[in-house]
Amino acid sequence: MTRAVRRPAQDIARWAAYEAVAAVQRDDAYANLVLPKVLREERLYGRDAAFATELTYGTLRQLGQLDAVIEAAAGREVGRIDPPARDALRLGAYQILHTRVPAHAAVSATVDLVRRVTPGAAGFANAVLRKITTKELPAWLDELAPARETDPVAHLSVVDAHPQWIVRAFREALGGDLHETEALLIADNERPEVHLCARPGRADAADLADEVGGAPGAFSPYAVYLPAGSPGELSAIIDGRAHVQDEGSQLVALALADVPVDGGDARWLDLCAGPGGKAALLGGLAEQRDARLTAVEVAPHRADLVRNAVRGMPVRVLCVDGREVGASDDLPEAGFDRVLVDAPCSGLGSLRRRPESRWRRQPTDLPPLTRLQRELLGAAIRAVRPGGVVAYVTCSPHLVETQVSVTEAVRRSGIAVDLVDARPFLPGVPGLGTGPTVQLWPHRHGTDAMFLALLRRTA
Repeated sequence: MTRAVRRPAQDIARWAAYEAVAAVQRDDAYANLVLPKVLREERLYGRDAAFATELTYGTLRQLGQLDAVIEAAAGREVGRIDPPARDALRLGAYQILHTRVPAHAAVSATVDLVRRVTPGAAGFANAVLRKITTKELPAWLDELAPARETDPVAHLSVVDAHPQWIVRAFREALGGDLHETEALLIADNERPEVHLCARPGRADAADLADEVGGAPGAFSPYAVYLPAGSPGELSAIIDGRAHVQDEGSQLVALALADVPVDGGDARWLDLCAGPGGKAALLGGLAEQRDARLTAVEVAPHRADLVRNAVRGMPVRVLCVDGREVGASDDLPEAGFDRVLVDAPCSGLGSLRRRPESRWRRQPTDLPPLTRLQRELLGAAIRAVRPGGVVAYVTCSPHLVETQVSVTEAVRRSGIAVDLVDARPFLPGVPGLGTGPTVQLWPHRHGTDAMFLALLRRTA
C-alpha cells in the first residue's frame, strides 16, 4: 500500500502564507482574521506557524517596496503579472531580501509554489527571482529609491515601505522632523508585542504577568506585555480576567477616568464602544467607583462583541447611532459625567498591527471619516453635563483626524468647552510634547499612535 507523502513543513508554511496573502489581495480579507484560519486548516504550530506568520505579515508590510523590486527585475508592472504568480513572487522576494532563508532555497520553493498555482508562469518566476538574487536589498534601494536629498518623502516611501501620502502625513504630525518620521516608519515595520489588559477588580497586572510569562507594562498599571504565543488560548482571556488591548488604548481610557469632574461622577458613556476593549476597562473602573457605564455601538454584530466583553459589569449596551444624543431617554443631552469618543478613523496609528492597511487606505477615505468624527464629538459635547469631561480619541496621528476634527467639532457645537491639559493624566509617559492634547507613538512609547484630547464642558 502506498503511503501519502506529506510535504516538508516549510513548504506547507509557505503555502499557508500564500493562501493568506492571496486572500488579502483577492478578497480584501484581513490578515489577522484569515491567517489563523489557514494555520488551523494546515495544522501548523510552533516554529512552522511562526514562519508562515513572518512571511505573511512581512510580505504585506513591505508590499510597495517588493513590488518596486519585482517590477525592475521583471521589466513590467506588477499589475500586468497574473495575480497568483504575483503573490507568490512577493513571498519569494520577501524571503530573498528580508529573511535569512538562503537565496537558492527561496527561489526553488517559490518556483515550486508558482508551478502549483499557475504552472505556465514557473519559468518567468524563476527568471525574475534569480534576477532579484543578483543584488542585496541596499543595492536595490540605491537603484530604485529617489535621492533622500532631493525627494525625502519619496525616498522614505520606498526604503521604509509606506505610501507617500502616509509618509507626508506622519511627517506633518511630527512637526516636519524627517529623522523622527523615519524612526516611526521603521517602528511600523517591526513586529509589535501583544499587550494584555488586566481587568480592574478581576486581575492584578503583576500576577497576570507571572501567570502568562510576560512582563508588566511600562505605563499603564493594567498592562502586561506578552512576548509570544496565542493570547486567545490564555485562561485569563477565556475566563474574562483580561483582554487583548494595546497599552496606548488603555492609557487614553484611564486618562478619561482620572481627570477630575465637578459634581457627580456616576454616569459614564462610551459613545463608540465596539468591539469593547475600552468599555471593558472603563466598566471595571466604574464598578469600583459605584458608577455605571452606557456603551453605545451602532453595528449589531459589534454591539454583541461589546456585550460579551462587559458581561458581569455595570454596563448597559445600546445598539444605536451615537450621534442621536437627545433623541431618547437612553441618550439624554447633558446627562453624563464622563464621555469617551473613540471615533472611527483611518487606523494609521496601528499600521504595525494591520499590515495590509497602509496599502488599502487612500486619502479619499478621510473626508467621510472626518465628517463622522466631528459629528460624534459634537454629540459627545451635547451628552456631557456642565463640569463633566469628554475624551476624544483616534488611532491615527493624521492632523485632519486629530487637531482639525477637535477644533471643527467644538466650533460647530456652539457649546462652551475648555481643553484640559491631558499630559498630567498619563503619568510617567515621556515625550508628550507641549500639550494640551497628547499624541502617543510606536517609536517613542511602544504603543499604537493614539491621539487624546480632553474637553471640559463649562456651560
